[in-house]
Amino acid sequence: MSLKHEPHIYSFQAKNGAEVVIRPALKQDAEQIIKAAESIVQSREYIQKEKTHTLSEETAFIEKVENEGHLYAVVEVDGTIYGIARVLRGDLKMKRHCGVFRTWISEDVQGNGIGKKIMKYTLDWCEKEGLHKLWLTVFSSNPVAHQLYERYGFVIEGTQKNQICINGEYEDEIYMAYFFK
Repeated sequence: MSLKHEPHIYSFQAKNGAEVVIRPALKQDAEQIIKAAESIVQSREYIQKEKTHTLSEETAFIEKVENEGHLYAVVEVDGTIYGIARVLRGDLKMKRHCGVFRTWISEDVQGNGIGKKIMKYTLDWCEKEGLHKLWLTVFSSNPVAHQLYERYGFVIEGTQKNQICINGEYEDEIYMAYFFK
């Protein structure tokens, strides 16, 4: 499985043989992003979002991210969007060297090595952009994501106990960070 790298575009074959492209989000992707996000949001398991954007909200968000120098990438599998990765840089000059990372992939395509490629795509973008720190949060009930982030060099910075409540159950939120040298 080779990884072809063009400016901000990664294309590769997933473990199941599907063709995958990770590339910057475009305004015309808004409808597909919303559709792909619906099942993730409805599950309410590992995403900090209670509803999807409207078409106009998603289109405006894509434009804002592009204009402000953030990362917003889509994960296309055989031409259909199944996930995203985004890094929002700090708004203040004193925090611009940091970015918060959020990602999700539809359950339909998980387990095919796509998460690892998203990590590489994101870390490459951050390094190219000169970020010093990339941070994220992960729920304690999501050990697969937690272990993935640790394998890529993220370290735990702290834990907020009982920070979230899903289906009446309290969970911890773990703060993790990756420091670029």
